[in-house]
Amino acid sequence: MLSHKHEIFMEVARLLSFTKASQSLFISQSAISKQVKALEEYYKTGLFERLGNSVALTPAGKLLYEKLLVAKQLQNELYHEFKQLSENFSPQVNMVVGASTTISLYILPPVLSAYLQKNPNVQLTLKNRNSENILKALLDHELDLGIVEGISKVSNVTYTPFLTDDVIAVCSSRNPLKKMQLEVKDLYDIPLALRERGSGTLAVLEDALEKKKIRLSELPIKIRLGGTEALKNFVRVDTCLSFLPRQAVLKELESGELVEVPITDLHVRRSFNFIQRKGTENNFPYKDFIQFTKRHYS
Repeated sequence: MLSHKHEIFMEVARLLSFTKASQSLFISQSAISKQVKALEEYYKTGLFERLGNSVALTPAGKLLYEKLLVAKQLQNELYHEFKQLSENFSPQVNMVVGASTTISLYILPPVLSAYLQKNPNVQLTLKNRNSENILKALLDHELDLGIVEGISKVSNVTYTPFLTDDVIAVCSSRNPLKKMQLEVKDLYDIPLALRERGSGTLAVLEDALEKKKIRLSELPIKIRLGGTEALKNFVRVDTCLSFLPRQAVLKELESGELVEVPITDLHVRRSFNFIQRKGTENNFPYKDFIQFTKRHYS
């Protein structure tokens, strides 16, 4: 099992910042410095170069970090195999999950509560980012597991299907568009409010439009907003048409604040996938979490 000192070192090495590691681990910066200093005294060599407000790994620090990443994966594999041998084996485990906005805000909260009640020894951190940044964070070892949408697949990542959801056109209940039945060609004449680049929602919309021979860049985009909630709040008070995940606007559709605007020849559906670095598919607790979550929504 990795020592507390090594876990702290790995977080500083990942972030290349004592301050950010302090914030991430909820430990004082002085305590982190003390633990790193103890490791440097143990190995009889410096692990970080201090460069003003930032730090860099020394050759020894790089070597230690690379070996600890391997050791952490071996530890996870060992936990998984012990769990198969004995249901009573229940070590304290930290798991960092990254998910896109829709998943983080509207789908995961109830399943996380149920999962943690069943697995009290798992300490779980959920990070909300757009799909592109979730993939990057996974490859940079900032996350153990990700859930993304509408993103091109890469060779060193394993994808496991999770859910499907529709992206629908919506407008304010005060918008004249609410009474209209649109065709996709009408989008050339309607101001749009859309998500930012890197958003999975935007990616699947762009793909669906391209299949209709329409480029997103040709449409009258009035504004791009980072985040589903910001986009919903904007559309409530503006005359723009927007495209949002159905799961994200269920309450607003029910209350009448937003209205779905049908577009007869455009159907936008996206798939959510769990993503993992290849080689970690069977590791505890990732495999268990994926199975639990899929069962919850089956």
